[in-house]
This record gives sequence, C-alpha cells and structure tokens, in this order.
Amino acid sequence: MVDALISHYNYWLIIILMMLGLYIVVSRGNLVKKIVGLNIFQTSVFILYISLGKVSGGTAPILTGKPETFSNPLPHVLILTAIVVGIATTALGLALVVRIRESYGTIEEDDILIAERSQEVSEPNGGTV
Repeated sequence: MVDALISHYNYWLIIILMMLGLYIVVSRGNLVKKIVGLNIFQTSVFILYISLGKVSGGTAPILTGKPETFSNPLPHVLILTAIVVGIATTALGLALVVRIRESYGTIEEDDILIAERSQEVSEPNGGTV
C-alpha cells in the first residue's frame, strides 16, 4: 500500500497543487493572488500531461533500425504551447489588474464591488442622460 503511494508521488503532487490553486482562487479577494492561484492550478495541469506522456524505458522517437520503445513527444509539445499561452494570459491579467487599480484605487474584490454599488446608487439611470 505504501509502495503504491510512493511510486505515484507525482500524481499526489498534482492533486495537492490543483487543490491549492483552486483554494487560492476561491478564498482570496486580492486579484493578484487570484492570478497566482490560477498559475499554480495551470502548473499542476502541465505536470499531469507531462507525467502521462512519460513512458518507462522510452526513448526519443528517432528511428535507428532497432526495435525500441518510444515516448510520445506530442504531450510535451502541447505543454510548451500551453506555457506560452499561460504567460500571455498572466501578462494580460496583470495588465488588467493595473488598470483596475488605477480606476478604483484597490485590487481587493470586495472594495471594488462596494465602489461599483455606490457608483450605481449615485447614478440611478446607469450614467446615461
């Protein structure tokens, strides 16, 4: 039983990182912390795909004429693409947080909602004339 748990340590790490990232996103009101939580969750998905793509005793798929077991390179290529997309979305999210900070003076979700509600009360027609 213990050997089975230890031999699959990477899957336990994935589960811990997924739950940690999800917890940070749900429990925190700070927008930067939410982005960090999303990045942690995203990293756990990367580790999952890389772990599933690993073949014990597998080599790079280079044909040498000898019968060998090959590892599939597709999951690794997809993860490289996902990392680039993840960096771009993180940069966009942080840029939006900067603009929100400039507009509302805070990056706390509760304070932003309070400011939005007070703005709606002061403008009963939604700001239209």
